[in-house]
Amino acid sequence: MRFLEHDEADDPILSMVNLIDLFLVVIGILLIVIVQNPLNPFSQDKVVVIENPGEADMRMLVKDGQELKRYESSGEIGEGQGTKAGVTYRLADGRMVYVPEGEPGQER
Repeated sequence: MRFLEHDEADDPILSMVNLIDLFLVVIGILLIVIVQNPLNPFSQDKVVVIENPGEADMRMLVKDGQELKRYESSGEIGEGQGTKAGVTYRLADGRMVYVPEGEPGQER
């Protein structure tokens, strides 16, 4: 009756089960760390995420509270309505100076 005297400490399956349990605990801890990360963009109320900035296929994801909006670039240059309001000059020291334009004959 040697089967009854078999020691469970020699069973290699038990060590595999213990490794699987250990990996499950590590995965659980990593998921908790990821969710509580302050840099997680979806943990704040207002977030803007820009993918491929400046490229023709640029996408923008805007989260405002529970509302999620996705904007995609068409690659075309936009036009708008308006008039030229003035001229901006960069000085030698790096400062910017804005000079408003008025109608001819108006004083500045």
